[in-house]
Amino acid sequence: MAEPPQSALAALVRELPADLRERALTHATWTEERIDSYERLAYLGDSVLALAVASDLIDRFPAVDAGGLTKIHNQAVSGVSCTEVGRALGVPEMLREAQPEAELAIPAEVLLSGARALPEVTEALIGACFLAFGFDRTAPAVVADFEAQIEGAAESPVDFKSALQELLAQRRARVSYEVIAESGPAHKRTFEVAAVVGSDRVGTGRGRSKKVAEQEAAEEALGELRAGN
Repeated sequence: MAEPPQSALAALVRELPADLRERALTHATWTEERIDSYERLAYLGDSVLALAVASDLIDRFPAVDAGGLTKIHNQAVSGVSCTEVGRALGVPEMLREAQPEAELAIPAEVLLSGARALPEVTEALIGACFLAFGFDRTAPAVVADFEAQIEGAAESPVDFKSALQELLAQRRARVSYEVIAESGPAHKRTFEVAAVVGSDRVGTGRGRSKKVAEQEAAEEALGELRAGN
């Protein structure tokens, strides 16, 4: 039986120079210098992903206004979407193979059990592809691999904050959002926000605005609360 065709982004990842690929798959506890981990590449990849999808949406939906495009975009590039694409890309297997033997290194399985490593490594690989091949080659591959997420967001846009409020109202609980970290220059800030129910953080999100970060935090919280019933 013939193997299924390789995704466009996977093909680029396979061509990455060894040093870039290694850095994109290195957790901060796997290296002596934090600057050599995937965090900086994930920061870059987040921007590349955002621009690639935004550029595609402008051409794909010429009759949709800015507000509508923003809703589609936020959902299409969310942490959940990056997780889905990362799984299809084989990120879990890549991380397991890249795991060092150092005693202090957090095991790949522990990282993968959390909500952040998989989407962040996916973004890091996108950032690495951008550095190696440039935007003109990386962007089409990114859009191709996020096609299902883009179409899904366009067909069924979700306001995760409202959905979370409705779920919690049924449980007689309320959610609040707290900014837990900020990074980047003043004109290009990145916010990390936690969704808090009672005294518990039930989800975290990251974005170029507090509203985007809150939507991602609400999306993660919905998944956690529904999984735990």
